[in-house]
Amino acid sequence: MELPATGHDPVLMREVLELLDPQPGMSYVDCTLGRAGHASAIAQRLVKDGLLIGLDVDPRNLEFARTRLAHAPCSVRLFHASFAELEDVLKEVDQQQVDLILADLGLSTNQLFDPQYGLSFAQDMPLDMRIDPRITETAADLINRMREEQLANVLYELAQERWSRRIARKIAEARRTSPIVSTGHLAELVRSAIPRRGGAPEKIDPATRTFMALRMAVNREMENLAQLLEQAPRSLTPRGRLGIISFQSMEDRAVKQSLRSAEQAGLVRIITRKPLTPADDELAANPRSRSAKLRVAERV
Repeated sequence: MELPATGHDPVLMREVLELLDPQPGMSYVDCTLGRAGHASAIAQRLVKDGLLIGLDVDPRNLEFARTRLAHAPCSVRLFHASFAELEDVLKEVDQQQVDLILADLGLSTNQLFDPQYGLSFAQDMPLDMRIDPRITETAADLINRMREEQLANVLYELAQERWSRRIARKIAEARRTSPIVSTGHLAELVRSAIPRRGGAPEKIDPATRTFMALRMAVNREMENLAQLLEQAPRSLTPRGRLGIISFQSMEDRAVKQSLRSAEQAGLVRIITRKPLTPADDELAANPRSRSAKLRVAERV
């Protein structure tokens, strides 16, 4: 696959700019800075007196973003940090609250196809999946040490994989012979565990859900999201806005439920009763955006 010039196309850009509505002098936290796609556009609206705070767990993307934002018109502070560390970062920059917060929960396209991350079965690469190098356990470590039942639960709970028990059994049998250390080997095992259907081929590779679940487990994605959803609403100024872009049902459900609870507690007002999804022109230009959903809430 040919990568965009920046390594990633930001999704739902029009919708983010319209609903967050950045204005001159505002303070903005990009919780998932990535390749600075959203951040670059928002920085142009914050101008001289604005403040952009960027967080990312991936040092490589953070350095790319640092270069891209070097001539931003606003002040820029960047941190190697997870969005679960939002409040700690705000203390570091002496900001108790900010006007805007955005978190795009998807991976950057460049991460998917770079062998250093070990995320893809499109080509064989070491089975790593760590986005944050501070994490010590790789995906290979995880699947080679987990009990079969525990592994099946991870696949089912994080990716709703209906064949989770068969896949876990196949992995457990294979690792008795030798450890599973490559994405290609794991993908072959998963495919062999899932019964073949007649008719048209599947739209997605049978290994997709297993790889997603393992990546989420390795990077503690749901645990970190829970921390963000707890911290973000109280980190906003009155009428400040929070936007979260999710890409799979479990994430979107967590965001929806958390914002609803915050609204019932009188902390926020939900702006998007239904999540916004990409328009037809964006889908045509960037098919990977098809599963993106944006939810926005405003601090009251």
